[in-house]
Amino acid sequence: MFARLMVAFVAAMLWAGIATAREVPVEDFFKDAEFTSITVSPDGQHMAVTVPQEDRTVLAVLRVSDRGVVGKWDYGADRHFRDVIWANDERLIFVVTFKTGKFDFETAKGDMYASNIDGTRRIDIPNGMFYDIIDTTPDDPRTVLVQRSVETAFLFKLNVYNGNVTPVVQAPVEMGSFLIDHEDRVRFVFGANADGGHVAFRRDGERWTQVHSSGRNTGSFVPLGFAADNRHVYVSRSRDGEPAGIYLVDTDDWSEELLSRNERVSPGGLLWSHDETTLLAVRYHDGLPSWDFVAPEHPEAKIYAGLIQAFPGKAVWFAESSGSDGRYITLRTYSDTQPSEAFLFDRDTGRATYLASAMDWIKPEEMSPMRPVSVTTRDGLEIHGYLTIPKDSDGRNLPLIVNPHGGPHGPRDYWGFNPEVQLFANRGYAVLQMNYRGSGGYGSTFEGAGYRKWGTAMQDDLTDSVAQLVREGIVDGSRVCIYGASYGGYAALMSAVREPDLYRCSVGYVGVYDLEAQYHSDINDHEFGRNYLRDVLPPTDGERRAHSPAYGVANLRAAVMLVHGRKDQRVPIRNMFVLIDQMKKVGKEPEEVIVEDKEAHGFRDLENQVSLYNRMLAFFDRHIGRGRTPPAAD
Repeated sequence: MFARLMVAFVAAMLWAGIATAREVPVEDFFKDAEFTSITVSPDGQHMAVTVPQEDRTVLAVLRVSDRGVVGKWDYGADRHFRDVIWANDERLIFVVTFKTGKFDFETAKGDMYASNIDGTRRIDIPNGMFYDIIDTTPDDPRTVLVQRSVETAFLFKLNVYNGNVTPVVQAPVEMGSFLIDHEDRVRFVFGANADGGHVAFRRDGERWTQVHSSGRNTGSFVPLGFAADNRHVYVSRSRDGEPAGIYLVDTDDWSEELLSRNERVSPGGLLWSHDETTLLAVRYHDGLPSWDFVAPEHPEAKIYAGLIQAFPGKAVWFAESSGSDGRYITLRTYSDTQPSEAFLFDRDTGRATYLASAMDWIKPEEMSPMRPVSVTTRDGLEIHGYLTIPKDSDGRNLPLIVNPHGGPHGPRDYWGFNPEVQLFANRGYAVLQMNYRGSGGYGSTFEGAGYRKWGTAMQDDLTDSVAQLVREGIVDGSRVCIYGASYGGYAALMSAVREPDLYRCSVGYVGVYDLEAQYHSDINDHEFGRNYLRDVLPPTDGERRAHSPAYGVANLRAAVMLVHGRKDQRVPIRNMFVLIDQMKKVGKEPEEVIVEDKEAHGFRDLENQVSLYNRMLAFFDRHIGRGRTPPAAD
């Protein structure tokens, strides 16, 4: 009897320890980061820093030596700086995009600007909203190369001081990108057409020759850069929808050499020599992020490998090196428990200078570890994801929040610091993030396997993942909730409809609940978006209805919390109203509904976010959390 009482006492104390550990304020997880990007001038003397501020992102240029402000730009509400490029030591060119909601894609309703670093000689580039910056032109520091696609792709040389453009070439791709060799000759164009198919063309004299064509998610051919001889080109290629490999291709006879491949995931980043003639390494996100050095004996590769080793336990990401000899290297480090930090490494001195921390108020020792997991689904497919276990817990019989990512096709979850996940873990919940079929990054076949399976196999993947954690004793199967945003909100409700005995509660945040309603979203405003919906959603009205959570609520037993912004155009709020109406028809109603009139596709206002997560935590606590009795001891 005494032994049983002691076991019960220890179990209760463990549970209480999780519940009473220091609760990091909700605000700390969601207040604006100190920076989102940092780029350093070619001479290493200045850095351009983008800083989020609630409904906008601002840009500032600082001196590296003392962090003194040299210039600052703010284009107002819903405007965000992206693609900040140093045209030369004194002049920046940058894109200002438009975005209203936290989970919205940024759109091309913004514009392109150029300015000296002190804010003088600022210009608004005519038609800049149509341009993408693809490269600088070191031999002519007054210009950069830009591309635009209006029915077909165009390449221009843009003067960064007056905004004038000079046409270079036109290509037969609806949404294309160009590749230039080291003699500034246009050699390839690649991209997509409105039907979602991928194409690539080689430039032969004055004409284009097609070298690749594939349907949506059936293959890829992406030229990345030329070797020093301008004959061999580095290419990312997938022939049959498998994760892409990196090849060195001879453009004379089309022979190829495989340089790097991961069997599970496609490349997630590239590392080049400072002159861009040698591919040094390829980055993969297969569980933990890693670099595969394909030119390990190159002198610069050895420097980068040394920098990676200098930050054990952290992932390291490199920006382009600067200086004519690549003297300065900007790098960012992060981990699952620590947000990004930025450094500037000087190859001449061998010293790394600390630049900034994105969230220096976060204490890594208070955060919870995230570990990769893999699951074999009921139909034999291997899927991968991440499990975060509350810090200092024993990792057994935990309450679980399943957190499917949005998208769903293209995005995926990664290892790294995630504010939502860390908040939930800080409050005692395990968090599961699975890259279900249809997620990006695992090859086009894997992504295509989710097409028209939103309401079936994609939800089964989540169910099978939870079942494995329950079998392993990590999760208490009677204390499972599911929460997601956008498509994740769809998955949260659809999973609860399909598995009424598994989920105690479900939170849908700006979620899709009626597939027909998506034909009234901004996705349907463009041909590319209409083709996307045609390809990924079920083809008939009856099937779309059967795959819509709103029309399956008769099966629903989980408590429901719904969150939406009234200004949401990506997932119109009518989704939520249809769901609530259908619940009423079967005698049910959401336990809690939150609507913010001034928010769109995801809340941005910090006060609204803090209120939302406090109410969400209280909701979880009521159903699977700290207010419940600890598991009984044997």
